[in-house]
Amino acid sequence: MIIKQITDCIEEIAPLSYAETFDNVGLLVGNYNTKVTKVLVTLDTLEKTVDEAIAKGCSLIVSFHPIIFNGLKKLNGNNYVEKVVLKAIKNDIAIYATHTALDNSKEGVSAKIAAVLGLTNTKILIPKKGILQQLTTYVPKKEATRLKQALFTANAGSIGNYDQCSFTVDGIGTFRANEDANPTLGKRNQLHTEEETKISVIFESKDQSSIIKKLQEHHPYEEIAYEITATQNEHPYIGMGIIGEFSEAMQEHNFLSYLKNTMQTACVRHSKLLNKKIKKVAVLGGSGSFAIEIAKKAGADAYISADFKYHDFFKAEQKILLADIGHYESEQFTKKLLIDYLTKKISNFAPAFEVGNIILSKESTNPIYYV
Repeated sequence: MIIKQITDCIEEIAPLSYAETFDNVGLLVGNYNTKVTKVLVTLDTLEKTVDEAIAKGCSLIVSFHPIIFNGLKKLNGNNYVEKVVLKAIKNDIAIYATHTALDNSKEGVSAKIAAVLGLTNTKILIPKKGILQQLTTYVPKKEATRLKQALFTANAGSIGNYDQCSFTVDGIGTFRANEDANPTLGKRNQLHTEEETKISVIFESKDQSSIIKKLQEHHPYEEIAYEITATQNEHPYIGMGIIGEFSEAMQEHNFLSYLKNTMQTACVRHSKLLNKKIKKVAVLGGSGSFAIEIAKKAGADAYISADFKYHDFFKAEQKILLADIGHYESEQFTKKLLIDYLTKKISNFAPAFEVGNIILSKESTNPIYYV
């Protein structure tokens, strides 16, 4: 297998278009056409991670966090980022990062936390905007059904639990072909009138290139009139965080004890107890203070995340229990998520690539220690 085949698998669950604009995801070091020996899956890529990859014969590191985030102007080995990149290049090891692309996936980081905690009736806490786009085109009426079916095969018209969604309006189109044209209908230098159907379909931005390809392959006109409009519609199945429920409500002390044990954390920092039971819970892996107000508005009894600052805890305002479990701890199960996904996916389409070649990193990259 080559790296592109592995990353294509990852991008089915975490398309790069899902990532936040500030992020740096994808193949950070290496070439997509390089042959893969083994894959090391990790949360962070540090020097010891690269050493582990070398020792285990891995030519690709799949990391959650990107080692290159703000860009590099020099490669002198003067800081831990430069040292990692230099060592990886020297040893022909590629590095791929998913970060917020996986954060925004409905099967991603927060969904894994929710599953580990046993939450049910889950949905996205902060549905993402800007993912959905709309294609509008015009086609001879007799060709409309055939063109729609071709677009559907490229995932056009897929919205949540529904597919083959479209809207059509019949009307009259006009055009005049010049002397250099080869018109499918009408004649050169003559105004032509045609009964046409206007087709509109919604699609995810990640599918744009394949949908345009289908449009060009199956539209009968020599020159295709179409437009793509970016929407600000929220995608109910893509976005940050998850909100769900426990099957039975818990007392606050029991909830905090359960949270500490289940999330395997040495410390849970929390806001003032409210003397009420916890049933509806919002979770968000990584730094999640920005979503406190959203969790409150969603009616969550508790909000679990990380990196809350001192003043963030005041935002609880006697309405919600805030629980900071630690950044690393909130994302620690992401490695297992990726391992399980890649193992299943690759064994289905590339059985020759042995499952044992996908390796879970044994190195802890948590930079925080507790006493």
